[in-house]
Amino acid sequence: MALKRSRINIEVFGPPTSSEPARNGGSRADEAVMILTRLLGRQIAREQFERKLALERRVQKKRPAGEDG
Repeated sequence: MALKRSRINIEVFGPPTSSEPARNGGSRADEAVMILTRLLGRQIAREQFERKLALERRVQKKRPAGEDG
């Protein structure tokens, strides 16, 4: 059975047209979003690095011991 992939839609909203009285709350939210983005980026990079290392290990195991690559 084939895996059915779902799509993720991301909508980008511009700045609000009404005056924003509580700008402090907006900047705190922006800071929180940036922190989460950084954490997610690091996690993705870590996972990619681990996959790369695992692939290199598999290639090393398949290669005979005396062979130089």
